Amino acid sequence: MKGKHQIEWEIRDGIGIITISSPPENYLYEPAFVPLESLKKWTADPSLKGILIHGKGKHFSAGGDLDRLFSLITDNHDLKAYLAAGTTLLEYLIGTDLPLVAAIQGVCFGGGLELALACHIRIAAENALFASPETGHGLIPGMGGTVRLPETVGQAQALRMILTGDMINAEEARMIGLIDIIVPRHEVFDYAFNMLRKMTDALPVKVIRSVLRTLRNATTLPAEQAITEENRIFCELAKEEAKRRSAESEKNRGDA
Repeated sequence: MKGKHQIEWEIRDGIGIITISSPPENYLYEPAFVPLESLKKWTADPSLKGILIHGKGKHFSAGGDLDRLFSLITDNHDLKAYLAAGTTLLEYLIGTDLPLVAAIQGVCFGGGLELALACHIRIAAENALFASPETGHGLIPGMGGTVRLPETVGQAQALRMILTGDMINAEEARMIGLIDIIVPRHEVFDYAFNMLRKMTDALPVKVIRSVLRTLRNATTLPAEQAITEENRIFCELAKEEAKRRSAESEKNRGDA
């Protein structure tokens, strides 16, 4: 799919690939960078086991289109609803209970960084640059950046990045925990794709989603409730696996 949202989508070997496709900078035309209803249809595909997000060409994303944002204010648009749509989109992605991996090369700024922060794993090329430059435009991060950045790198590093707006390179980003792995610039997509496929290829979709759900519960629910949910999901999966094994055993006896 392309158009005003400038997004391409495909499923390859069970991996959904979302490509931000407005090169060279891959600006996000609006916070809801892909239509939510379309995203819901894509993620409903029963073959989908994970999602990889990357930018077309040299860069991941330089962030939001500020000219468009400020023009919306002068046109009396509801800016709060405009931002909320982007936040809802990121929350929906996280709530799919599928592993989200960002393959980052070139610049990853502003809204692009907030998108990367919504992913579970961030793989960066050695030439990647990161920044939260909103304060230089009289703004602050507006799609969860002030929440997810300190959760990821700690309060001190988040404060420094947001207030200064300074760029940091891949090595520093790895040192502070902003990214997980650095690879050569021409290998970032293949590395991320192959890693995600290796993580998920042998597993049923229900097991993958159950793992993601329980890990998310660990950070969003009280510990006792999260463990209760873990127990419930374990038992549900165990019953299904017992039925599968029993049916397989019956089939094998019939074939003998």
